[in-house]
Amino acid sequence: MDLSSLKPAKGSVKSKTRVGRGEGSKKGGTAGRGTKGQKSRSGYSRKIGFEGGQMPLQRRVPKFGFKNIFKETYKPINLDILQDFAEKQNITIINPDVLYEYGLISKKDKVKILARGELKLTLEVSAHAFSKKAKEEIEKLGGNVKIIN
Repeated sequence: MDLSSLKPAKGSVKSKTRVGRGEGSKKGGTAGRGTKGQKSRSGYSRKIGFEGGQMPLQRRVPKFGFKNIFKETYKPINLDILQDFAEKQNITIINPDVLYEYGLISKKDKVKILARGELKLTLEVSAHAFSKKAKEEIEKLGGNVKIIN
């Protein structure tokens, strides 16, 4: 047995029906599209969500909610990430510029320090926000916390 002897299973491959090729083919004339109407014409494509003239679902259901343009979103950084980062880079001062430099955040990200994990080093951390527990953990080890506006 080799690749040249492989064939698809019997009945699994059907030949494409050629439509619009004369009356003798049984698919001539209207080419299986029926007579008249929008669907029989060339270039027909139904709009997404079209329901045959009935009011579409996306227009029947009322709109609700809003997007608050003043919402401030923060990039969360946990204490365990700070611990690993400080050990690997051998630094004690951490701020958004340093985090950006090493690819942990994007340029315009605001940083919030959260308390997951364990911190063992004394660090000077500057960020836009801190959770209460994270702030306590950093200060408990003799580190400094500075909030940036």
